[in-house]
This record gives sequence, C-alpha cells and structure tokens, in this order.
Amino acid sequence: MSQSIRLWTSLGLAVSVSMAAAVSLGMTRFAYALLLPPMREDLSWTYTLAGAMNTFNALGYLVGALLTPWALKRWGAVRVLIVGSVLASLLMAMTGFFTQALYLLLQRFLAGVASAAVFVSGGLLAARLGAHLPSQSGLLLGIYYGGTGWGIVISALCVPAAIGLSAAHHAQHTWSWAWWCLAFVCAIISVALYLIRSHLNHWMPELSTAAPAPSNEHQASLPTTTLSAPSQPAWRVWTPGLLGYGLFGVGYIGYMTFVVAVLREQGAPSANITFFYAALGLAVVASSRIWAGLLNHFKGGQALAILNALLSVATLIPALTSAWPAMLLSGILFGGVFLSVVASTTAMVKHNLPASQWASGISAFTVVFAVGQIVGPTVVGWIADGPGGLQRGLVFSAAALLLGALVAWQQKPLQSQTS
Repeated sequence: MSQSIRLWTSLGLAVSVSMAAAVSLGMTRFAYALLLPPMREDLSWTYTLAGAMNTFNALGYLVGALLTPWALKRWGAVRVLIVGSVLASLLMAMTGFFTQALYLLLQRFLAGVASAAVFVSGGLLAARLGAHLPSQSGLLLGIYYGGTGWGIVISALCVPAAIGLSAAHHAQHTWSWAWWCLAFVCAIISVALYLIRSHLNHWMPELSTAAPAPSNEHQASLPTTTLSAPSQPAWRVWTPGLLGYGLFGVGYIGYMTFVVAVLREQGAPSANITFFYAALGLAVVASSRIWAGLLNHFKGGQALAILNALLSVATLIPALTSAWPAMLLSGILFGGVFLSVVASTTAMVKHNLPASQWASGISAFTVVFAVGQIVGPTVVGWIADGPGGLQRGLVFSAAALLLGALVAWQQKPLQSQTS
C-alpha cells in the first residue's frame, strides 16, 4: 500500500473513531454544563449537589477505567468501543426520566463507567493506528481526542434547541428533552461505529484483540516493567507525570462543570452562551493540529506542564472579569488546550513503553485523571455555595492546574532516568 493511501486511510479511521470520543466525553459528560443551570433551578439543587453529579460521573469513570483493561483483554478494543457507546447512549436517555437526586447520581455513575470504556478503548485504537505512521502519530491522536470537540459543538446546538422546543410544548421538565435529543444523536453514532467495525478489523486486524497485559492490569496499575527502567518501581518512575495529570483532573473539571453557570450568573444572553460553548468545542477540534508537534517532540512531562499552565490562565479569567471578549477568549483558550492534555499522556505512554504495555499505561493515567475529577466538581461546588461564589471556586481550579504544571515539569523520559 502506498504511503499516501495509508495516510488517508489512517486519517479516515481516526476521524471515525473520534466520534466515540464525541459520545464518551463531548456529550455524556460535557453536555451537563449546559444542563446544570436549568436542572439546578428546576430541582432546587445547591451547587454542591450540582457538582456531585459530575463527581459521581467521575467515580463511575474510575470504575470503568479499572474494568476496561480486563474487557479489552477479553473482547478486544473494537467490541468494547461499540458496546460502551451503546450503553452510554441508553444511560443518557434514561436521565430524562428521573428527577430524584439519588437516581440521577446513579445514572451519572453508570454513564461514567460506559464513558471510560469508550474513551480508553478509543485511545488505544488511536495509539495503535499512529504506530502505522509514526511521523503522524501526534496528529492521529489529536484527531481522536478532538472528536470530543464535535460532541461539545453538537451539545451547544442541541441543548438550547431541545429546551426551547420543550418549553413551547409546556413540558414539565424542559431539560429532559435535551437529554433525549443527545441520546438520539449518540445512538446514531453508535450505529455508525457498528457499521464500520469490519473496516477497522480489515485495515488494522491487530486492533480486534487487546495486547497481552501484565497480571495486575485488571487493577489498572502501572506496568511492573518498562523499556528503560525494568528494575525501578513504576510508581516511582511515573510519580510527577501521574500527579500532574491528577491535578489536571481536579482543575479542569471545575471549569467544564460550572463555566456556563458563571455565564448565566453574569447575565450573558442565551445566544452568547451557545456561541461560547460551540467556540470552545471548535477549539478542541482545532487543537488536534495545533499541539501535534508538541506531543511528538517532548518525551517526558513537558507537554503536560505547558498545557496545564495555559489552562490555569484560561480558568482564572472568569474569576477576574465578566467582560464578554475576555470570557470568549477564556473559552477558546481552554477548548484549544484541555483535551490535548489527555493526548499528551497517551503520547507519553507511547514514547516510553512497548506496545504490549500501552493498554495498562493509558489506563493508569486514566485512573489518576478520574480520581482528580472525583475531587474537583464537589469541592468547587462547595466553595461556590459559600462567600465568593463560583468565581472563588474557579480560583481553586486555576491553582490546581498551575500546581499540576509545576509538578509535571519534573517528569523525565524513562531513558534519561537510566542513562
């Protein structure tokens, strides 16, 4: 096969698989930011409870990250991807049928489990796809993670339209229609992924089964051996990178959970909020190309550190001003960076571990990411219920991101640690 045909085939497959990221994060998780204000108003939630919804989602994500390596080993990445996407669609639809907090918390938890299965398996597929074209691996990973941006754009367009339509029909809970609309879109994507499964297996037959995993992979712990430092405990080798990524999870999720609520409190018109969130999503898509070179160049935690620092700036802006141009800049900067942080850890795993350990490496970073997300939303919500409101909560998020940048900078490539 010629290099150009291989490139276009890889790009097409990366775009197709990126729709799974649109389901797992773009809609299953981040659409909640748009739905939080109407749900909170309708159901009389505190910000703490509103944040707890995403905390339970992140807890489910952690459980899913722990289970996914076992599922990958048993069924393979393609099947896990499709089944997880279908389950996420069904769980999203169920959200519209409940108003009790306990049931909604359970739904968010289960959706997090399905979301992790989709995101980890999709990331593994994208990483192995990049192995066919090492010079374009950063771009292919970015395209996959950028699919989350398309999910955010779809959410920004669907949620206000569905709420407006339900209000016109005098529905009791207008936000329910938005969940059903998003579930319908996710179901269509799930069907499309099912239809291309044979194409994935044809062009990348090794993707239909998971790589052999170490015996402790079901615990999503780090590999016990590495390419460069087999005698060193993995947790010591990866401590700065894992901690920096965990702090990213703490900081970024506060912004993505509450930034729309901040805009609502500032009195931004609905059209501005839609434009803001859609612009944020488009920036996520664009980031796949913007940071590809950075991901390819750095082998240690430098990319993670740089991106964390930029996110800290973007998160601090809404805490300091309500000026619309500044808010829009904050959203575009945040969208242009935050999913590339996730891509940076996948790239770090690929740079430092053999292919047989990619699944456990990606899962390990996914676990600390999930732990950070468990902490972030409830803490920011609790702060927002006190003096200073949401702005003070975002200051906490910005501080966590900055600390994550400082820590991640200390992560060195594994080769340099044994040279």
